[in-house]
Amino acid sequence: MGSTWGNSIKISIFGESHGGGIGVVLDGFPSGIAYDEAFILSEMKRRAPGQNKQSTARKESDAPRVLSGILNGKTTGTPICAVIENTNQRSGDYAELADQPRPGHADYTGMLRYKGFNDPRGGGHFSGRLTAPLVFAGALCKLYLKSEGVMVGSHIQSIAQIQDMPFDDVCVTEAQLEGLRTAEYPIQNDRVRDAMLTAIEDARLEQDSVGGVIECAAIGLPAGLGSPMMDTVESRLSSILFAVPAVKGVEFGAGFGFAGLRGSHANDTFYKENGTVKTDTNNNGGVLGGITSGMPVLVRAAIKPTPSIGMQQQTLSLSRGTVEPLSIHGRHDPCIVTRAAPVIEAAVAIAVADLLREAKGYA
Repeated sequence: MGSTWGNSIKISIFGESHGGGIGVVLDGFPSGIAYDEAFILSEMKRRAPGQNKQSTARKESDAPRVLSGILNGKTTGTPICAVIENTNQRSGDYAELADQPRPGHADYTGMLRYKGFNDPRGGGHFSGRLTAPLVFAGALCKLYLKSEGVMVGSHIQSIAQIQDMPFDDVCVTEAQLEGLRTAEYPIQNDRVRDAMLTAIEDARLEQDSVGGVIECAAIGLPAGLGSPMMDTVESRLSSILFAVPAVKGVEFGAGFGFAGLRGSHANDTFYKENGTVKTDTNNNGGVLGGITSGMPVLVRAAIKPTPSIGMQQQTLSLSRGTVEPLSIHGRHDPCIVTRAAPVIEAAVAIAVADLLREAKGYA
């Protein structure tokens, strides 16, 4: 099933952007984890739209209604189901898209896959709106990971080629990640914020959009998680990261930079500190042979520019067979990167929690 993921902790996401609601079911989540509602809601707020002019004007409370799996403030071990109501749709903005598929969107491919019965309003099940239940699931997994001494966090690595300072690949701290989590714009070098916001504003005024990169770190993971070849840490994380709409590239550690290095510079040399094996560098992003090394797991996700833009574009009229102008109406982000950090973190947290539970022998 295309909307279900996981081995030990399985998630299934349901709903459409302009339907009655969206939600998620988590199966295999451990029992006895305290349900920290304030933390959950703070994670949902980080992703929520309408908080500044860098995001869509569509405003939703995104308050999850938990239907099962939580009792007396603790997880029960049975499936957790949460629903988030859609309350601010403008479906009329999408009336023309059945005939004129939007460039860069799944309107055309979705129509082919589901033989024209898909819901095109607001992107339907392909919409970035579906990242809200993903963030809810990720927040729960973060609570579990916290109980295991593991933390996941991220920052905006770049927007429109304007670069933030990268993580130190061998030393990422909990305080650093918590500071980024509570920042309005999660960046490490405050001096680049104005340049990033200017690039977004320039694109907005031109009815266009820009993309960027989110760098995510998972710290506190034990060495030895994962498997070689077909079920590596990289493949597991990549498979759920590519489930996030607009993610078009994923790399670990030095990533594509390895292509320009010699082995003598690319290799991470081992040493021991206080009985723990570490490496001097972390070009491999905390993963060797598909298995965690004990160093921070570092992954970056490339986010493409929002394809729904106000600027007039050309696209095919399916009924007439001619290329014609298309003006997209509705409320869209000139840059979704500013809201993407908690989504990327959620995907990584779910994958890491699944790997950890699997290593503990939970099927």
